[in-house]
This record gives sequence, structure tokens and C-alpha cells, in this order.
Amino acid sequence: MSLNERLDSNLLEEEYEEDEDTQEDKFLTFIVNGEEFGIEIRHVTEIIGIQNITEVPDMPHYIKGVINLRGKVIPVMDVRLRFGVKEREYDDRTCIIVINIDEQSVGMIVDRVSEVLDIPKNDVEPPPKVKRGESSRFIKGMGKVDERVKILLNEYQLLFDFNKGEDQ
Repeated sequence: MSLNERLDSNLLEEEYEEDEDTQEDKFLTFIVNGEEFGIEIRHVTEIIGIQNITEVPDMPHYIKGVINLRGKVIPVMDVRLRFGVKEREYDDRTCIIVINIDEQSVGMIVDRVSEVLDIPKNDVEPPPKVKRGESSRFIKGMGKVDERVKILLNEYQLLFDFNKGEDQ
């Protein structure tokens, strides 16, 4: 391997490491039912407007169906319904955040997207304990940003935690 090839390969490795570092502590924030939530930006692949959603039978009530995104079929979840909040009509601010967890792409329908925020780990507190020492299974932590609090979601729980009785 020539010196130039080694230099190029080293630069590529450094660039990749920088990309990883630039996503740390960054959260995409969005609004659902007037509350602001955040998910780690590293899971977000894109944000799109509401698409034509094909309903699929025998799915949990919060899975609205699937969309065809550039030839890939992606399930779409209405985050309002997942949280047990009343459904509302979609408008021009409603969008789908496409995230990828464990090689599985899922669309999350939210009322609107806010911004990307830097929330360092030392500004994140554990979720509040509610009934008998348990916290909401969807909450990873509470991010403090200036005088506001952002509810940081656990993407894995949100997508893959299927408790009995909740899909009626």
C-alpha cells in the first residue's frame, strides 16, 4: 500500500469517527399533542410529508399501515395512538419521521417536527418514577434545555415493546 493510499484510508477513518461523534448527544425534537419529545438523531434516516398509507389487517391500532418509500415497504406508527392520545386529522405540518433500529425501518407520524438539539448526557435526568417505582416504558430520560424539558424517548421500547392488551 502506497503512502497516499494509507493517508487516504486514515483520513476516511477519521472522517467516519467524526461523523459518529457529531451525532452523539443530538436529538431530533418533535411535537405530539402539545408536548415536545426527542429521539436520537443517529436513528433518523429522513423526514417526509404524509404519504398514502395502505392499511394492513390484524395490526395493533397504532400501526396505521405501510407506505412505499422508494420501493421499500415501511410500517407506519401514529405516535399519538401509541401514547394513548386521541387521534386527530393530519394537516400540512404532520409528518413522518423514518427511523432505523436494528435494520428495521419504521415511520413515526408526529404532529410536527421542531429542531435538532444538542442535549449533553449531564443535562439528561432519568424518567420520573410513577406507579410502584416504574417509569413510563417509552421514556429514556428528561432532557433539560434552558428552562424547558424535552421528553427523550427510548426508540427500542417505542417500536418493539408490545404489551398484551394494548393492540385492541
